[in-house]
Amino acid sequence: MHFISTRDQNKTPARFTDILLGGLAPDGGLYLPESYPHIDDATLTRFREVLEKQGYHALAAEVLKLFVDDIPAEDIEGITARAYTTPKFSDEQIVPVTKLEDGIYLGHVSLGPTAAFKDMAMQLLGELFEYELGRRGETLNILGATSGDTGSSAEYAMRGRTGIKVFMLTPAGRMTPFQQAQMFGLDDPNIFNIALDGVFDDCQDVVKAVSADAEFKKNNHIGAVNSINWARLMAQIVYYISSYLRVTSSNDEQVSFSVPTGNFGDVCAGHIAKQMGLPIDRLIVATNENDVLDEFFRTGDYRVRSSADTFETSSPSMDISRASNFERFVFDLLGRDASRIADLFGTQVKQGGFSLSDDPAFGDAATKYGFLSGKSTHADRIETIRDCNARLGVLIDPHTADGVKVARQWVGEIDTPIVVLETALPVKFADTIKEATGLEPETPARFAAIMEAERHVADLPNDAEVVKKFITDRV
Repeated sequence: MHFISTRDQNKTPARFTDILLGGLAPDGGLYLPESYPHIDDATLTRFREVLEKQGYHALAAEVLKLFVDDIPAEDIEGITARAYTTPKFSDEQIVPVTKLEDGIYLGHVSLGPTAAFKDMAMQLLGELFEYELGRRGETLNILGATSGDTGSSAEYAMRGRTGIKVFMLTPAGRMTPFQQAQMFGLDDPNIFNIALDGVFDDCQDVVKAVSADAEFKKNNHIGAVNSINWARLMAQIVYYISSYLRVTSSNDEQVSFSVPTGNFGDVCAGHIAKQMGLPIDRLIVATNENDVLDEFFRTGDYRVRSSADTFETSSPSMDISRASNFERFVFDLLGRDASRIADLFGTQVKQGGFSLSDDPAFGDAATKYGFLSGKSTHADRIETIRDCNARLGVLIDPHTADGVKVARQWVGEIDTPIVVLETALPVKFADTIKEATGLEPETPARFAAIMEAERHVADLPNDAEVVKKFITDRV
């Protein structure tokens, strides 16, 4: 199995363990497999048996083996067994699926140590990083950006690990108090929190700018845990497969997914699972008021917004107007034309975006690739949270509410059950939950003292050079 960059016209092959530690490709592109492995009926039947008899970690190992051939199979099995355990995850199924109402299910991917779906990938990434760095005798300085949950998930996955330091950029004042407390309350010597003067897209741009400096990246052993890292998406493919298996009883059934997304990472994993042959009918992109992705799937126009035009919403992890992983999907949509991708995302996005409305390939987004979309507002979130709690006895977070709202929009128009992928537990967004229900969400016991911890964070300007100096002073 080899991987190629979305912007490399020569399709230079790379191995998994090399791109694991590197993250972004040298040409600024994102890595994808040269070709997707195929899940046929026999493979799906075997996956069903593995999940039922051995559990989620064993299924994860089987999926990883499809993509990774430069780590011994028995080591992959050990890595997934360490990553997906209880009580690290609060349910023995790791990702249980429950019925919400007729035609709609919830995929519970937020039961990990930081109560966010990002734990599903980060716990695996932590194990993979430590394993490969130990094998090579190397160190890694992780640089990332977070709009809410990626940061805490990464830090909890990497804290205390040998040979790893984490530098995490956050948009100053743009996360909930609970999210800030989770990150800034950590005092591990290998964890460094940076509050940047800007919004998430600014943080993401700084990460890309630093990563694009090849000499700095090499000299300081810079790596990535954001969803630009292929291993993140690979980990997320597993819960699409497990959720499909839990909802169905035979391989001839199809399932759709409604995915709250801002950066297109979570739903991109679903896209890849569908291309592998998992019987997915529709992939429904659910956005908040920052609806750049919904606009694209409706019109063909990918119109990125400036920081000033990015709304601060009550589903803050989706307050994103330049979706990094979108490049991976468009690469597939346009027949893997690397030169065109380099122009669209390397040049046109920086100038405000691009349009595929007149391109014949745009129609394939819905027909061949199964994409639908929808938008949710603050009023929609409040009403959806209130309704699910009052009528169904189910409390959901604001991002999951976006997913439910958009799923309800489409449930009558498609014939397959829809699994809404949960984003986080309600406790992370107490103010919005209280506005919707009048009640404070219950705080799980493991988070009881989190708000009282001393804060550890550095305030920095929106300047990649300043961030570079901060890093070099600490590595």
